[in-house]
Amino acid sequence: MTQASPPARFKGTDSYLTHEGLQAAVNCALTLQRPLLVKGEPGTGKTLLAEAITQTLGLKLLTWHVKSTTRAQDGLYVYDTVQRLYDSRFGDGDVRDIRRYIRMGPLGEAFSSPERVVLLIDEVDKADLEFPNDLLHELDRMRFRITETNDEVAAKHRPIVVITSNNEKELPDAFLRRCVFHFIDFPDADLMRRIVDVHHPGLDTALAEQALKVFYELRGFTRLRKRPSTSELIDWIAVLKAQGVQDVKLDENVPFLGALLKKEQDLVAVAEAFGRGRRSRA
Repeated sequence: MTQASPPARFKGTDSYLTHEGLQAAVNCALTLQRPLLVKGEPGTGKTLLAEAITQTLGLKLLTWHVKSTTRAQDGLYVYDTVQRLYDSRFGDGDVRDIRRYIRMGPLGEAFSSPERVVLLIDEVDKADLEFPNDLLHELDRMRFRITETNDEVAAKHRPIVVITSNNEKELPDAFLRRCVFHFIDFPDADLMRRIVDVHHPGLDTALAEQALKVFYELRGFTRLRKRPSTSELIDWIAVLKAQGVQDVKLDENVPFLGALLKKEQDLVAVAEAFGRGRRSRA
């Protein structure tokens, strides 16, 4: 396996604004060549971080979306027995060549790539408890054998691995010990103003300040089951602009509230907060 030369320092991008703590965590992971584990509530930019790293370093991005049924083996390769059976029945292709039916998973692609890549393993906490340790075992070995063909795949370059978690379950200590960790705090008002300016350049200052005030007031509601995230704020402002809304405030007539709140219970909670006993206009 080729040892990668020290990569360029990560400082965020024009569209992914960050802060010193997150930059330090990314650069630490790049230096140590260890997986970067990022946690934080939905909408804090965990997934987009991998894209920003990819853009900064000029590398290819591979994405592995973890599900409850995901196993580490799935990331290496799968043997497509269904396609082979189909071909044997209908005579499409040489079924004796098993290599035709080996499909590389995201880990397999990363290991077999002739160039270094960024590998995003998204929402690792969705899988069972054994998955994280099995995953790091494969990342440590950086090689695997395809049982059906006895071929060995050995990594030429160690991928840059970004692992995200929504903090829905505890991860094993052994897994945590072998990662660089960072918790992405929700953006404060100053950073959020910069984020809004990136997505909505030239936005009327008064509307921007009013929208941010409503947004953070809503996030302060203790009864909300799902607080609005950054992406929902960006979408809400886009609707306000498109509809020519010039003035917003948190009352029973918040315009297009359904762009911010996505649960019926939360809409009811906001309506009841103003003594109306009904949902705000969405």
